[in-house]
Amino acid sequence: MIRRLLPFWLALVLGGFVPDAGRAQGFEPVTFASADGTTISALFAMPAGNAPFPAVILLHGCGGRDRANGTLLPRHEEWAELLLAKGYAVLLPESFASRGKGSQCAVRERAILPWRERRADVEGARDFLRARPGIAPARLALLGWSHGGSTVLASADLSGFSAFVAFYPGCGRALRRGGWAPVAPLLLLIGDADDWTPAAPCRALASAAGPRVTFVEYPGAYHDFDAPDLPVRLRTGLAFSVRGDGSAHVGTDQAARADAQRRVPAFLDAQLMARPTPERAAQRVARPAPPARPAAPEETAPAEPAQAESAPAQSEPAPEPNR
Repeated sequence: MIRRLLPFWLALVLGGFVPDAGRAQGFEPVTFASADGTTISALFAMPAGNAPFPAVILLHGCGGRDRANGTLLPRHEEWAELLLAKGYAVLLPESFASRGKGSQCAVRERAILPWRERRADVEGARDFLRARPGIAPARLALLGWSHGGSTVLASADLSGFSAFVAFYPGCGRALRRGGWAPVAPLLLLIGDADDWTPAAPCRALASAAGPRVTFVEYPGAYHDFDAPDLPVRLRTGLAFSVRGDGSAHVGTDQAARADAQRRVPAFLDAQLMARPTPERAAQRVARPAPPARPAAPEETAPAEPAQAESAPAQSEPAPEPNR
């Protein structure tokens, strides 16, 4: 445990984040009802401090949430720790095991799809958090990786969320449907070398969606670039990949990972932490109006464009319908 988390400690202690080594063993097992009626098992944790807290739902990829020994995959544990340290409650549903399924990475005809079962799970997770004591129901975010990132895109029209974050999702389906746009600000992060879920469709999707989408493309980064200590390798036996042969590269990119660990909390803070509670909003409305002041010329801030690292254009590969 300590050996695996050591690089995380070294990187984040220098940045001011000191994780609690015992927190990973302190998640509360919970269940909630998916919108399709399935009982979903999940892990839940609250940060230290005074409630109510904003909360982030973390959606696993096609490999599931946990390792074979039943503990969280390192990526999920690390991001949960980081967000808890930043003052966010976290909820980690398990959409596959809750339905008696294992990893879906090698399955072409999947029974659990981002826009169907997993979207239903998002609705159930949202409703669970809204009713949970200590959670600020108007300050919820949705974050997912790969298959979970595709679920974020498929759920970005749902009410009740103030922010969305998608790591290397499959963007082809949303792009082909046309007219896709999130109801709240969305941060999309992907490597320009990703040969599992390619960047080109996501780049086009972000461009078409407008200023609510911030698109970040990391030069030379592959799938799973934010995973801790995952050597780059060619993974085989996949159901979908850019080359169509079931192979794709995965592995850590230290520069992209470090940027994401700074960028994602800053994005969430801007959308969730700055939002007033209903009590504070009521107090603000009740205050007497200040004395009239001379009118100043109106200033209009320009719309924020989609963000991207410069990278050579790529041709769009065949779609990957279930990523």
